[in-house]
Amino acid sequence: DYIELFYNPKRRHSNNDQLSPMEYERRYLLRNGIV
Repeated sequence: DYIELFYNPKRRHSNNDQLSPMEYERRYLLRNGIV
């Protein structure tokens, strides 16, 4: 996909406890349940 050229979903981010966006979302869904 085009966005993957600029956005790395596995890159860690400092504003979410050094988790990748994919891992952060996975933990969020486990913690809060899937809507």
